[in-house]
Amino acid sequence: MLTDEFGREVTGVRVSLTDRCNFDCVYCHNEGLGDTRGPMDPQDDEMSTDDVVTFLEVAAEFGVDSVKFTGGEPMLRQDLEEIIQRTPEQMEVSLTTNGTFLPGRAEDLVDAGLERVNVSQDALDPEDFAAVTKSGAYDKVLEGVDAALNAGLDPVKLNMVVFEHTAGYVPEMVNHVAENEGLQLQLIEYMPELTGKPEWNIDIERVHGWLAKQATEIEYREMHNRKRYWIEHDDGEGRGMVEIVDPVENPTFCANCHRVRVTHKGYLKGCLNRNDDLKPMGEMTKPEIREAFRAVVSSRVPYYGEYMVKNDAGEWEVNDKYIEEFAGA
Repeated sequence: MLTDEFGREVTGVRVSLTDRCNFDCVYCHNEGLGDTRGPMDPQDDEMSTDDVVTFLEVAAEFGVDSVKFTGGEPMLRQDLEEIIQRTPEQMEVSLTTNGTFLPGRAEDLVDAGLERVNVSQDALDPEDFAAVTKSGAYDKVLEGVDAALNAGLDPVKLNMVVFEHTAGYVPEMVNHVAENEGLQLQLIEYMPELTGKPEWNIDIERVHGWLAKQATEIEYREMHNRKRYWIEHDDGEGRGMVEIVDPVENPTFCANCHRVRVTHKGYLKGCLNRNDDLKPMGEMTKPEIREAFRAVVSSRVPYYGEYMVKNDAGEWEVNDKYIEEFAGA
């Protein structure tokens, strides 16, 4: 297993299969790349089935034991089932999707080897959901969640980005997962530095505080030192798990990051927040992938606390040390 200079082992990879999407969410940062969405038809610059599988085989050689397929909307790839089926057996396979294509495909994905799924659901009202996603697919998403549960995926996590447009739905969403067995809730901190709308930001610590008051149990997850809150439904029937993903200005989160990302065009990416560390994998031969993988792991830097440091005024600024290193690379 490869370890970076800060002692962080790389145990997982996130592979973007496409930047195409049938939604146009107002908060989307497309795995940190920005809004690169193009035509909905398959694009020549997307990694091929064989390219994805070859990369995963190399990652497995280095002890990587989990892969999450993302996008864009990864289910726009008609070869998704084949990719999952050909993923090395040692890897746990998960998927982040908007859920609209799960009906009719969820069982085939499970048969291929999919183990877990995250479904983006930012509101429990069709009109507000449409305002956030620029999509009228609210009912289809609910149908997709049911399809995932019926196919035996466990857990089915609902991803909800918490910002000005959605924060009011947190209590309702917590109740929703508490009363529906098999569902969990992942509240994702809004990232204004990637989306360019700082006025939409809210204080995520207020959400932590509210959940702590409601919780009957709080536990810590090793990855990113995250908190998990177990909360009972308002009527006492059922209990749900809620987890917050809060990377913004969080050195602890970055110090516990064990992932490397792959863009849909086949570039390795050491950090979500950065695009100055993209590493091409050449013609996607195994020797080239091995060399690029080693290089990107060796250059990984915790974003907050190292790449970004606080100045005397307590403000975050880029640490020139790493800019100079990459300029000379």
